Amino acid sequence: MAEDGAWPSIRTHGLLSTSALLRAHGVAGEAAAGLEARRRPAGVRLSGPGLPEAVLRDQGPMSDAALRRCLDDGLAPEDWYRRLNGRVFFWPSRARLLRLLGARAYRHRPQTVLTFDTASLVAAHGDTMELSPINSGATIFGGPRRGLGTFLPLAACPFAAWRAKRGLAGAVVEVTVPDRVPDAARHTLTVERMDGGVAAEIWRREPGGPVT
Repeated sequence: MAEDGAWPSIRTHGLLSTSALLRAHGVAGEAAAGLEARRRPAGVRLSGPGLPEAVLRDQGPMSDAALRRCLDDGLAPEDWYRRLNGRVFFWPSRARLLRLLGARAYRHRPQTVLTFDTASLVAAHGDTMELSPINSGATIFGGPRRGLGTFLPLAACPFAAWRAKRGLAGAVVEVTVPDRVPDAARHTLTVERMDGGVAAEIWRREPGGPVT
């Protein structure tokens, strides 16, 4: 899920994490730290000469106080925000996506929704891909423990244990790739504009046709 109107930029530049977007826009020092290592209560727009506008999502579902209660391995809230902001996130199922789209923060705002070819994405980025069994960016209901072992490399994930504990649908909650997915368009199957629960198709890969 991306900001409304983001597809042209994603098609050209790929999917970038918050940290990668800040570097691309020349945001550094204390200004970058304020966006990477601290909670963002509201979305932040980035713009610059020759660059498409980008939006850093808010982190409303988290709080420093709740993070302090559930972080392990000596991590502070600042450490956790940096770990999240250094990743590109994917939902593993449409059901989870629709749940987010129905949340109060998004239900009345149009969003760009991209569906990816999982096999293609894994073939290209599986070596760096990491999975999480929890919603790492939410502490609104307290949330499970989290720490250095929350994100695990694809090859090292204890999927059987996660499945036994949470069921097949809940075994993997997040799919992440560190920093950026520069070739995101190559793995995209469809692009939709979702508004109020209604999907309007923007782009679809033609069977057997070129990606871009």
